[in-house]
Amino acid sequence: MWQKLSLQARLNTILALILVLGLATNIARLLLEAGPRVQAEDQSVVRLARGFVETLVAGLNESPDPEARLNRIIEDFNRLRHVSITREISGKTASTPTIDNGPNGPPAWFVALVRPERTSVSVPVTLDGQPGSLVITSHPNDEMNEIWDGVVTQILIGSAIAATLLLITMIVVGRALAPIGALTEAMTAIEQGDYGTRVKAEGPPELAAIGDKLNHLAGTLGEAVEDNRRLAERVVSMQDVERKELARELHDEIGPHLFALRAHVSSLVRIAETPDPDADVLRKHGAAIWEQVNALQQFNRRVLERLRPAGLAEFGLREAIGALLRLWREARPEIAIETAISPSLGEPGETADLTIYRIVQEALTNVFRHADATRIDVTLEPLDVPSRGGRGSVLVRVRDNGSGLLRDHKLGHGLTGMRERARALGGTVTVTSGDGGVTVEAVVPCGEGGGPGNPVDKHDPAQQGGS
Repeated sequence: MWQKLSLQARLNTILALILVLGLATNIARLLLEAGPRVQAEDQSVVRLARGFVETLVAGLNESPDPEARLNRIIEDFNRLRHVSITREISGKTASTPTIDNGPNGPPAWFVALVRPERTSVSVPVTLDGQPGSLVITSHPNDEMNEIWDGVVTQILIGSAIAATLLLITMIVVGRALAPIGALTEAMTAIEQGDYGTRVKAEGPPELAAIGDKLNHLAGTLGEAVEDNRRLAERVVSMQDVERKELARELHDEIGPHLFALRAHVSSLVRIAETPDPDADVLRKHGAAIWEQVNALQQFNRRVLERLRPAGLAEFGLREAIGALLRLWREARPEIAIETAISPSLGEPGETADLTIYRIVQEALTNVFRHADATRIDVTLEPLDVPSRGGRGSVLVRVRDNGSGLLRDHKLGHGLTGMRERARALGGTVTVTSGDGGVTVEAVVPCGEGGGPGNPVDKHDPAQQGGS
């Protein structure tokens, strides 16, 4: 039941319980103090009345009419609420009045709780030589009625005050928690994809701070969704570009070679059908066919290298990077390529290996095509800061001493694709340019099961899960 109550209902319920408990505690205190209070008041009144009576009757026989004076004393004292006086003559005890609470008196349970007891004292009186006494009797019902009236008044006034405080608190709490409804509606709208939703930062500082954070979160989510949409468009566009380039290369490269092969094979068939084939001509056409097949094989290797680096899965990232750099050194011996691959790099993982390889490949391609550089430094080292999921990361840096980028230069499809690939893994790619050349720096998170400082031996079945 409590779990189903709203925050406002819980606060109001707690406050109501506190007020009721406070009022009940105060009433209980009055009820517990009622008995001792009635007894103390009763004894005090009797002592005071006895002192007055003893003083008044001391010179009673010296008055002209002692009997009349005594009756007047008794009559005056009987006007008091808390005591009554009766005269006792010759051992005859006068009757004492009973306790009468009246129609508006306290209820029976309160009388039983207080248990009032009347106190009686006798004051000796000798009138005209005849002994007697005045009996002073207390009447606790008057004091008890006063206490009960106080309890009723406390209940009425306390209830009114408690109700007023509860009403005021409900209004204040309701207004203070009003922004929660707006926050809930905003979160529902954001959940449904309306990332333009904003809430007013109002209410208590805590709720206002939550509103600011929610607005920032909505804006961040909106930007992330828009980035994902642009990324999807870019991926589709890059795939189309790659397909077009591959189709063009297949058409331009394979088409002529296939046509030449067909022509030479036709010539061979035609020559073979003659009565006396010319061996020199046959060897000539065979050599031409061999050249065309060799060209097709080279083109096939280039296409496969673009689709999947050779040796990356078989020998690992370190050997694949080394083979790539050797090819570039052979092709461009005038450019010095320095490599620094950390021994503690380990095995980042298949996806991370391919991403790192492509970043280095694309960065080197751009340097050789556009930078006019004489030196390139390639660095691969593990990072101490873990990436998302607690995995390690690899720092990839390719720096040249070329002419740098123009101010209005835009990244091409290659580096843009590498940036999106690294971002998909939770990494980053940054390109900075200055007077000393261009630096491509990437942080690539490692895949599951591998990472910097956690090498995986590809030839160890125990580490591969084999047997």
